[in-house]
Amino acid sequence: MTSTAESTTGPATVTTPVGGRHCGARGSRRALLEGHGAQRNLRQQSDPGHRRAPSQMRNSGHQTHDPALRTSLDRREQHRRLIRALLPEMAPGTVVSHQSAAVLYGTTLWRTPLDRVCVTRNRRGGGRTRPFAKVHGSPVDSAVEIDGFAVTTPARTVVDLALTLPFEAAVVAGDALAGMFGLGAAELGEEVARAKGRYGIGQAKQVIAILDGRSQSIGESLSRTMIHQHALPLPRSQGNVLTPDGRFVARVDFYYESAGVLCEFDGPTEYGRLLGPGQDFATTVGRERTRETYLRALGFEVVRWTWDDLIRDRAARRLRAALSRSRPQPDGHIEPAPALPTRPALIHPL
Repeated sequence: MTSTAESTTGPATVTTPVGGRHCGARGSRRALLEGHGAQRNLRQQSDPGHRRAPSQMRNSGHQTHDPALRTSLDRREQHRRLIRALLPEMAPGTVVSHQSAAVLYGTTLWRTPLDRVCVTRNRRGGGRTRPFAKVHGSPVDSAVEIDGFAVTTPARTVVDLALTLPFEAAVVAGDALAGMFGLGAAELGEEVARAKGRYGIGQAKQVIAILDGRSQSIGESLSRTMIHQHALPLPRSQGNVLTPDGRFVARVDFYYESAGVLCEFDGPTEYGRLLGPGQDFATTVGRERTRETYLRALGFEVVRWTWDDLIRDRAARRLRAALSRSRPQPDGHIEPAPALPTRPALIHPL
């Protein structure tokens, strides 16, 4: 499991100058825009993020056997085409930003509108909305080149989304970008400081404060927003549980080592988090129950929740109760799981 929901190879780059025009888009622009306008409402209705919580969308890559996820991929490809059609017609110095930047980076998005291309121009104010584009005005002095277009840096993209998206959607995207590029608190904090005075800065600070690049699924990111919103202590993510003599037992999504509490996000059904295509449900559940028995034998309390538990606040109640109970120090111990590889972002001044 890694930190993207769409691409594990990353975007290809070409040698067109940063901010330059991308060749080959003009001829199909009219047809593309007409098709995009006709399909906008249909895509919004069919977007799995607008209908329901996705069942198997992992930050590491799509399970494309799920039709809902294929729909999401289709929306992203449509958005890329829209970017290629619109950017050549925009003023020099225009920088792809916000969710459009996230699409070009190939990162996770959840309940995020993609009907307009988002761009930023290096000026204060002067933003406006067009039929197929949202133009933001704010200082921008550096960018990454993707497909010949200037794109806001990963840290800037995280902050832009934290300023403009709903809280949960901003955390999902921010977690994924932080994991993909190894963004730390210091780098993100500097970017937040540069955004001082922008609308939404209060929410942006809250989003940045709870981001965790070790999150490996949309459900894990949303679980952490649930924990934050119920004023519970934030757990650590991705821990390896070991026996007293150092033997590996299991990896868990969240853990509170001093409290002896382990947490697992199961997805749509209890014990179903590891169920893959073609796998027998009963076998998978039996394996998960055996795993949980070992964890309890080491002295840990295991708290599990599903999508439905998140929506109905049952997860918060279970976790609060588990953290309030006293228990002996567990025999097992927990080590942070090794971090996944990150990729560099080649940042250029504008």
